[in-house]
Amino acid sequence: MSDRIIAIVPAAGVGARANAQGGQTPPKQYRLLAGEPMLRLAVKALLADRRISQVRVAVAPGDVRAEAVLAGLPRTVVRPCGGSTRADTVLNALREPDIGERDWALVHDAARPGLPADALGRLIDACLSDGTGGLLALPVADTVKEGTERVSRTVPREALWLAQTPQMFRAGALRQALRSAALRHTPVTDEASAMEAAGHKPLLVRGAARNAKLTWPEDFEWMEKWL
Repeated sequence: MSDRIIAIVPAAGVGARANAQGGQTPPKQYRLLAGEPMLRLAVKALLADRRISQVRVAVAPGDVRAEAVLAGLPRTVVRPCGGSTRADTVLNALREPDIGERDWALVHDAARPGLPADALGRLIDACLSDGTGGLLALPVADTVKEGTERVSRTVPREALWLAQTPQMFRAGALRQALRSAALRHTPVTDEASAMEAAGHKPLLVRGAARNAKLTWPEDFEWMEKWL
C-alpha cells in the first residue's frame, strides 16, 4: 500500500568522537545506556508507533553484533549494507527491491535513543498528509554568533532550526535525491539536505530536546540520567 512506512536506521559508523578511550572500544551504537545498547533503545523508540511496518538496521558488512543486540524485537531486521558515508548507507538500504517508490522511508539516527513517542507521532501525522515529507527539528533558542576566534556578526535566529531525526520522505524521491547528490558530489549531511538539493522543501516538525544526538563521551552521562 502507498502509505507503508519503512524505518531505516543507519548504524555502520565507528563513532570515533564518542570513543573516550580509543583502542578496541565498540562503536558507539553498542554503548550501554541504562543497561541496554543504544542501538536497541533507538529501535525500540521507533517500534512504539505501530504505523511503522518494519525497522531495517543498516550495519557495516561483517558486523556481528547487531543481530544479538536486537534479538527478540518485533518487526526488525538487520541489513549488512553499510557504506562509507551515512548517505551511502541509506541509499544502499533504499535499493532493496521490496521498497516501493511510494513507500515512506523514515530514517532515524542510532545515536538518538531518547526519541519520544509523541514527537515520532507528530512527524508521521504531518508527513502522511504532505506530498514531500519532512523532519523533526527544534527552533534555535540561543543567540547565534558567526566567527572563528572573534565574533564577526550575530546571526538572526528567528528562522533557524536544529535538524533532528527521524526524517521521512517517499522512498523513490529520497532514493533519487541521494543518487543525484552522489553523482554531483553534493555534500549531504542528512536526508533533508539531499531532498533540498533536488528542489524539494521539507516540512519542519517540532522535535524534542530529549531527542538530542549523542556525539561526545559526556553526552552518554546525561542521557543515561534522563532515561
